[in-house]
Amino acid sequence: MVLRTLVYPFLSRLFQFGVWIRHRLYDHRLLRSHAVEIPTICVGNLAVGGTGKTPMTAYLVSLLIANGYRPAILSRGYKRKTRGFVMADHASTVETIGDEAMQMYTTFPDLPIAVCENRVKGVKQLQRQVEHLDVIVLDDAMQHRAIRCGFTVLLTAYDNIYISDHMLPWGRLRDIPSRALKADTIVVTKCPDDIRPIDMRVIDNRLHLPTYQSLHFTGIDYAPMNEPGVPLVVSGIAHPEYMLAHVQQQYPQAELVAFPDHHAFTPADIDTILDKARHFDFVLTTEKDIPRIQMTDLEARLQAEGKKLLTLPIRVRFCTPAADFDRIILQYVRENKKK
Repeated sequence: MVLRTLVYPFLSRLFQFGVWIRHRLYDHRLLRSHAVEIPTICVGNLAVGGTGKTPMTAYLVSLLIANGYRPAILSRGYKRKTRGFVMADHASTVETIGDEAMQMYTTFPDLPIAVCENRVKGVKQLQRQVEHLDVIVLDDAMQHRAIRCGFTVLLTAYDNIYISDHMLPWGRLRDIPSRALKADTIVVTKCPDDIRPIDMRVIDNRLHLPTYQSLHFTGIDYAPMNEPGVPLVVSGIAHPEYMLAHVQQQYPQAELVAFPDHHAFTPADIDTILDKARHFDFVLTTEKDIPRIQMTDLEARLQAEGKKLLTLPIRVRFCTPAADFDRIILQYVRENKKK
């Protein structure tokens, strides 16, 4: 308790000062920020994990494809074992491109998807390798000041709005709240199904956004489940409680085995899951977890016991008119696409 009330606030302020200094170096051009010659849409947040960047990236890509554009996705490839620029292909694994990029490649196998810790080099390499490229969606690049993004979508979770949070380690913010002013639009994610207009107005008033920013609210839509029995939910994502709450609406006796975000499952983890799974009818996991789980023998061992390993896909659901958000995105791309 003493550590949290005294030491954590001090460390939080120290971390905030360090982040502020870094931004000032970029603002005063002591560190260089590069512009690129192609429309770029950054999907970012100020907190560590759990705001829904990957589903929003998928939504943006689907929107762009539906409107005749040729997009690509570029991410860092968090926790991959490779370095530099890597383009996703049929031989890609979690170890070569990371779990989020692998999830995107599984969803969009015909789309150019790449990882590179240096976003500027990554964008230029994509432009060299991909013909007729219209726009690049940058997953989790808001803190990557070396690239000057054309359009930034800032996500913040409904139950932990960035203005109510603290910097690490006291809170979950990895960036200073004032950086929100650099975003073009703010999306409050993971809103409850029964959110009311007055709830949205309260948040709108609290954020007090400048006139150049738009505000949107989204929730999560889960795919319907028709599997009989009771599932064991296995997750290595930042906030599995949202998924568990949804699953328990249909399967009240479902239980969760949780691991850290981006967790690499070990043989001991698999043994733990299997031991727990003996009391359940099937195992349910996320689209983000499945590429990492497929690196193990969990599915084969479950099948040997006559049980299934299933995923629960999620999609973005707009609580405010999706058309308003879509129009802003498409207008940016249309106005900035090279002729």
